[in-house]
Formats: sequence, C-alpha cells, structure tokens
Amino acid sequence: MSERLFEMIIWFVAALSFVLIGTLIFDIGRLGTSGLSFDFLTQLPVNSGRAGGILPILTSTLIVLCITLTFTVPLGIACSLWLSEFVERKNAAAQLAKIGLDALAGVPSIVMGLFGHVFFSQFLGFGFSLLSGGLTLSCMALPIFIKTTVEGLTALDSDWRRQAAALGLSKTTLVWNVLLPASSPAIAAGLILALGRATAESAALIFTSGYVDRMPESVFDSGRVLSVHIYDLAMNVTGGDKAAYATALTLTALILLINVFVIWVSEKWLKGGALNL
Repeated sequence: MSERLFEMIIWFVAALSFVLIGTLIFDIGRLGTSGLSFDFLTQLPVNSGRAGGILPILTSTLIVLCITLTFTVPLGIACSLWLSEFVERKNAAAQLAKIGLDALAGVPSIVMGLFGHVFFSQFLGFGFSLLSGGLTLSCMALPIFIKTTVEGLTALDSDWRRQAAALGLSKTTLVWNVLLPASSPAIAAGLILALGRATAESAALIFTSGYVDRMPESVFDSGRVLSVHIYDLAMNVTGGDKAAYATALTLTALILLINVFVIWVSEKWLKGGALNL
C-alpha cells in the first residue's frame, strides 16, 4: 500500500510539473503570437520598443551566448576532467575546488553582475559591452556545467578505464574517444541547464552588457539582450506589453532551439565515439 501511494505521489508531482510548464508556454504563446512576425524579427525597435522589431536585441543576445559558449565549454570540460580523471578524489585542491563550485552555483545573479561590472567592465577595461556580459554569464554557467559534467564522468564504469590501460591507450585517447562521448548526455544536460540560466538572465547583464537597443558592431559595443528587453517593456514602457510577450515567445523559442541542438550534438557524439559533424 505504501509503495502504491508513493508511486501515485510521484505521478501527481510529475503531472503537476507538466501542467505548470504547459500553462506557462500556452500563455506566452497565446499572448505573444499576435505580435510575432518576420518584420518583428528583422526590424529595428521604434518608440522605445512599442513598435518596430527586435533585430539588434536578438543579435546582441546571440553574440553574448556565443561568447558564453566559447569560454564555458572548453574551460568547463577541462576543469571537469581535472577533477574526475587527473587528481585523487581526496586531493585537498580538488576538494576545495568542489566547495568553491558549490558556493558559486548559489551566488545571486545580481552579485555576479556587480562582480562582472567591477572586474570585466572596470578592471579589465571592457566597459559596458557584450564581451563583459558574455564573460559574466560564463562565470555564472561554469559551476553548473562543471558539476553536472563531473557527475557524468565519475558515474562511468571504472572497467572502461582499466581496459583502456590494459590495451595501452594513452590518457588523451581514453578521454577523447571513450570518456567524453560516453558522458555526452551528462555534458549536454549540464550545458542546457547552464545556458538556460544564462539565456534568461537580466540582472547581471544590466550591469555589464548595458541597456542600449542599437545594433552592435563588435563585442566591445554595448547591447541589450532579450531578457533585459522584456523587463524594460514590461516595467518601464507604457503600452509595451504586446511587444514584451512577442519577445518572450522569441526567447522561449530560442531556448528550445538551443536545447534541441545540444541534444542532437550529444547524441551524434555518443553514437560516433567522437564528434564528426
């Protein structure tokens, strides 16, 4: 009886989660579809975003995400491999690094935004720029990505490592052709979680990438991302609700496309043993 009750609770909680997510997506789609069009995606904003489109905002968002990916993926995988494959589990430095990752994963976004403003914008001299915003988001995404990737690597069967050693495979061959492809689902999950947080971030980017809605010409230009644009339309612009919902629908679609692409790459890597696009 207790097992049956527990199973029913699990099903109820899962169904409730899907209902809440479905309701949210339905509401955004219902209110945002009327304002979404090709012109909305390809035109410049007019009248503080009430009219026109979101081309510069969408461009700024994609640039920030590319910068975030450029730094997060190689640094995250390298750190994960160091923690799981190249140091002892009880190594003091590794234990300290794991504690630091746990602490950083819980730091509020506004605090990370202030850090990014002081370090990237002022100390390194990048100013209010897309580069500052992307680097700040990378600092926010790295703890989540590293922790998930480490869990995926440490969960792999140790027999694979012993068999690779018996065959005389180098550590590089083992890592690239065996461990990383086998743990690609965990890597994909970590990347989806990290990018999900980064894509929807607004507080940190207000302090780093800036607020302007013009078309950026380089990574050193200031720019407004989709999440900041939604906040501005909803809170500061009278009559901007329609454009805010259309922008929210665009952001939701962008996150979905990123998730599908990451899952596709991970499955291709898992089947091929190495990434062969």
